[in-house]
Amino acid sequence: MKNLAYYLNLDYEIVIKKVSAEDGEGWFAYYKDFKGVMGDGETASEAIESAQNAFVAFVEVALTHGEFIPEPHSAEKSLRINISMPENLVKKIDSHIVPLHLSRSAFLQKAALREIGY
Repeated sequence: MKNLAYYLNLDYEIVIKKVSAEDGEGWFAYYKDFKGVMGDGETASEAIESAQNAFVAFVEVALTHGEFIPEPHSAEKSLRINISMPENLVKKIDSHIVPLHLSRSAFLQKAALREIGY
């Protein structure tokens, strides 16, 4: 059963960055697979803990509302590509993915995999 414990035991990548002095110092951490799931703190540990707490809250709300929760991306090496598409389409994609908590890249990957039946 995919409950809170299930998602908390998956290996999601947390990115952590030091915040510059002009931006207030400290540390910033976020879940790579979830746009908007982030945290900060005076230390790297505090930032990670803050992001983990935000992730717990996100998963609880998503489970309550029956929303899709993506699982971690595989450890496959990513290849950066440059694509062109109409500006209106990009805006539609961006507005569509906000409630899904996906990045544009993650959404396009999911759409491509669904289209080619992989």
